[in-house]
Amino acid sequence: MSNIRKAFENGKAFIAFITCGDPDLETTAAAVRAAVSNGADLIELGIPFSDPTAEGPVIQGANLRALHGGITTDKIFAFVKELRHDVEVPMVFMTYANVVFSYGAERFIAKCKEAKIDGLILPDLPFEEKEEFLPTCHQYGIDLVSLIAPTSENRIAMIAKEAEGFLYIVSSLGVTGTRSEIKTDLTSIVEVVRQNTDIPCAIGFGISTPEQARKMANISDGAIVGSAIIKLLEKYGKDAPKYIGEYVKSMKDAMR
Repeated sequence: MSNIRKAFENGKAFIAFITCGDPDLETTAAAVRAAVSNGADLIELGIPFSDPTAEGPVIQGANLRALHGGITTDKIFAFVKELRHDVEVPMVFMTYANVVFSYGAERFIAKCKEAKIDGLILPDLPFEEKEEFLPTCHQYGIDLVSLIAPTSENRIAMIAKEAEGFLYIVSSLGVTGTRSEIKTDLTSIVEVVRQNTDIPCAIGFGISTPEQARKMANISDGAIVGSAIIKLLEKYGKDAPKYIGEYVKSMKDAMR
């Protein structure tokens, strides 16, 4: 059984996204620990990329700050190993296919295993091209997490049937970022997912308030939040972990 399942065993899962190295790895580590101690059930760690096509301006800014600070994929692997001494919740990497390709797919995935990373999310990898990475992920016991977007329509069942880890349901068209309201008919997407798999599904993109988190948790198995957390890092820098902890607690409380 996938380790990611553990995130969904105690009710609705709160999933926090944090970009590695923004503003530095020390702050990232403190932010992860603050999120986990305040109820985050799964951590998505962003590996910065110079052209993050799925990201809105907030997370793009985090990528640039981290890259300017000298972050590298090797530094991130070493950092996660260190983090694993006391952080036990499931952790996944979110990055782009190019990052994995340029590092060498097998080398990258083998290092994920070494660092005890549980899964990999590649938003720019089309479902039809996942065979590029899937056999290697299976070889090393890493879940390749699929995304379902509002445009997936007649492909939802197919994607759900082959899902592993958890299904990432994208709430809205466009890039990541906070939204005042989410208008997609997510209930019917989740319904199709439920008919085709018992893998948990969580909704992300645009969720920033406790009310939104509660609503998404009522529809699905969890809520994923990125931009709202990154905004705190942008605003408070090295002091952000304290505020991230408070924010995660308010979101998790709303979902209980």
